[in-house]
Amino acid sequence: MSRIGKLPVAIPAGVTVTFENGLITVKGAKGTLTQEVVGDIDIKVEGTEAHVLNVGNTADSNAKHGLYRALLHNMVVGVTEGYKKTLKVNGVGWKVAKQGSKVVLNVGFSHPVDFAEPAGVKLECPSANEIVVSGIDKTLVGQTAANIRKIRIPEPYHGYGIAYSDEVIERKEGKTGGKGKK
Repeated sequence: MSRIGKLPVAIPAGVTVTFENGLITVKGAKGTLTQEVVGDIDIKVEGTEAHVLNVGNTADSNAKHGLYRALLHNMVVGVTEGYKKTLKVNGVGWKVAKQGSKVVLNVGFSHPVDFAEPAGVKLECPSANEIVVSGIDKTLVGQTAANIRKIRIPEPYHGYGIAYSDEVIERKEGKTGGKGKK
């Protein structure tokens, strides 16, 4: 039995959670999220709490018990507070700018890279070397931030690249002035 799955999910005021025909729907102030539930998992909403129940006692339903509880919690937090990831662009002459519904990245290539804003995610550029990805779906926000980071992964010698704001880049020493071959 999952320790995470046993915990109830608190439902704040203004949020409605429904579970019908294997589909969780969470509605809140910021929007609506849905998640399909596969397997012997049931969700009971009682007042201001939702409980994820493991109906079948199979290995598959045991494995998914904590997963669906975590997904339900992420959905409730998403429709109330939302999620945000901040990316920093580090490089000489590198900059980013928002143009319409896309972000234009000048990150050391011979051409600028355009990154279109996916549906359900908002991209902002508060400064020339910062990108803020925000939205209500935690997985979509995280995947979009990872796709932007993938354009120019931080390198370990100078630290150039696109990195998360809280990411620590392990730096390497580089070449040491050795004596060479004898």
